[in-house]
Amino acid sequence: MNAAVMPAFRETLTEDEIRITPEAQTQLSKLLEQVEDDDIEAIRIYVTGGGCSGMTYGMTFTDQQTPYDRVMEYADFRLFIDAVALNYLHGVEIDYISRPTGASFVFNNVFTSTGGSGTCGACGAATGAGGGCG
Repeated sequence: MNAAVMPAFRETLTEDEIRITPEAQTQLSKLLEQVEDDDIEAIRIYVTGGGCSGMTYGMTFTDQQTPYDRVMEYADFRLFIDAVALNYLHGVEIDYISRPTGASFVFNNVFTSTGGSGTCGACGAATGAGGGCG
């Protein structure tokens, strides 16, 4: 009887899985420099349920890596994404955009990569910048 072989967990993320634009890299590096807590070691990208599109995407600082995290190394910071969140973020590009109303990080192609429409079914608003209708 042949036992099923489980693929090895690969810790390193690739640009095919998630891409951070140079503008977003610069801003993430600046934000991490401003943190006064020496225990903070990386930026975590996460996915939570919510909104009519089903998922909300965001980032936070983190002081620890979990056994389920995938890691991307940059010159000035590290990025952690757990394996479950990566399933929803695979192929995403994170950009930083300045507009007259303010600047923000934008998650591009989230809904394309997860099979969604990219708009809110209730209100028709574009949701690629983080999910939900807010």
